[in-house]
Amino acid sequence: MNNTSPRPAGKPGKKETMSTRNPETLNMAMDYAAAMEACAAYVAVRRPAVRDPEAAYRLLRPLMDAATSGDLQETFFVLLLDTKNKIIGAPIECCRGLLNQCPVHPREVFREAVRQSAASVILAHNHPSGDPTPTKEDIDITLRLIEAGKILGIRVLDHIVCGRPSDTTPGYVSLREKELVQFE
Repeated sequence: MNNTSPRPAGKPGKKETMSTRNPETLNMAMDYAAAMEACAAYVAVRRPAVRDPEAAYRLLRPLMDAATSGDLQETFFVLLLDTKNKIIGAPIECCRGLLNQCPVHPREVFREAVRQSAASVILAHNHPSGDPTPTKEDIDITLRLIEAGKILGIRVLDHIVCGRPSDTTPGYVSLREKELVQFE
């Protein structure tokens, strides 16, 4: 009886790891981990208050770039806030989707908000196309999350759609500022 198992393709006798299979994947994971660690340290030391959508965009855009290798797919983040709109902990990436969609469910969005006793949240996701114009689906999920937040006693303050800056946009659209959704 032969106890040897077939070796994966690659160098004979060498165990294959993530770094030997795809070093680019390892680099992206390390970039994302470094970005999240830097953001967590900044939030822990500064405890910044988020008073406008631009502040949320400036905080989240680098994380979205790192998470998606520069907008290769949609990702959905949540900022947890206390009663004075100061950030509680690092931003939470609740879900990551495909090139043009990201399945979002209230359970994932509010899980950490409940655990960390957040008073309110700011929702944000990216559009890989670079165009931050909100879609009907963006508006629909925002309305659904506002209702779920009401049940939990956690206010949804805004939903920011992140794209890329251009001549016509600062790189984001705030659903609150554009009055596309009625927030409390």
